[in-house]
Amino acid sequence: MSNNTIYKNIRVLLIEGRARQVMPLMESLHNLGCHVTTYNASKLDMGYSSHFPDKKVLSYCDAKDPEKSWNAIRKELQTKQYDLVIPLNDFVAIMLSQHKEELKPYVTIAANDWKIFQLASDKLQTMKICMDNNIPCPKTFIADESLTDLSKLDLKYPICIKPRTGYSAVGFRMIDNPNELEHIVQATKEKYGAPLIQEYIPQTDLQYKAEIFIDKHGDMKSCCIFSKVRWYPIDGGSSTLNMTVNRPDIQESCYRLLKAIGWRGYADIDLIQDPRDNTAKIMEINPRITGSVKICYAVGVNFSEQILQDYLDIPVTTYMKYPAGKYLRYLHTDLLWFVKSKDRFKAKPSWFNFFNSVDQIWSLKDPLPWFTYTMANITKVSADSKKRKLDK
Repeated sequence: MSNNTIYKNIRVLLIEGRARQVMPLMESLHNLGCHVTTYNASKLDMGYSSHFPDKKVLSYCDAKDPEKSWNAIRKELQTKQYDLVIPLNDFVAIMLSQHKEELKPYVTIAANDWKIFQLASDKLQTMKICMDNNIPCPKTFIADESLTDLSKLDLKYPICIKPRTGYSAVGFRMIDNPNELEHIVQATKEKYGAPLIQEYIPQTDLQYKAEIFIDKHGDMKSCCIFSKVRWYPIDGGSSTLNMTVNRPDIQESCYRLLKAIGWRGYADIDLIQDPRDNTAKIMEINPRITGSVKICYAVGVNFSEQILQDYLDIPVTTYMKYPAGKYLRYLHTDLLWFVKSKDRFKAKPSWFNFFNSVDQIWSLKDPLPWFTYTMANITKVSADSKKRKLDK
């Protein structure tokens, strides 16, 4: 039986169209024979300007207004025009997981149940599970009301302060001495809630991502690992250049963590190599499809097919082997890295080397989204920079 017969006319909704990960998912789901719809907040969204979707919904979706966003999304889902919904960013994934039971009569949500989802999205719970199961991770505390005297903690400086939930290093601060601790913790608490106080791992080695799919039986059916060769902002942020690697140790650690949580479906796990003991340590779980997932598709790992197979309750294809050395570039922020980095002409691989690489956004098969994405994000860099700064 061909793929087009198996998956023909499965009605898939991707929320939302501005997320970078919409690019490989639209194309792959289209190629598998699905009826693809994208949910967009703007005509500049890639999901709206692409030619791959069969249908494009233009509606409301704004993380700053969750109630209005939920009402708009719920109204669309209750039309019963979709079989499967795949959330593409944290805000939407949280919303759909919270309301998964409520939405069951209308559509299947490709997200974990809320109880499991919360475990994965909370950095403190992730670190506790790692520490309880001897899975490599940084030593972690929480600066909540039960921790009134921070000076009594067994801390070795430098340390880092970060929110319990979030992404892309938003709210991240490094502290070099105890004199700054109380002030930084209080400022972070006021803006993001009680933060984590965490052992700082020197940023002199590589960071990694592991993209994993766990089927309904708890078996790992894919694990694509890539290193973050460059990132922006250069003092800690999202990757601008990634490279696929083979790391059985990372695969084992990540699977042990997801198994301990009881995770099913797709998960993205961030790790950092600790140069002090040469161990890759887990930093957090991102419980939705990552913006860098295109690198996995580029080496033959088809998460779209696995999601569909899981939805149809048929055996999930295994994608455990893939070639190392494939690059994924996010040119929009890699340009910023080039402007800011002192290593712009010394970087390895060279910034000017585009061999064996793909771009997160650009595609000859679907070029228009690159231009609309660029237009929509002209002011995004300055806005993100302000967001990362705590009120002093």
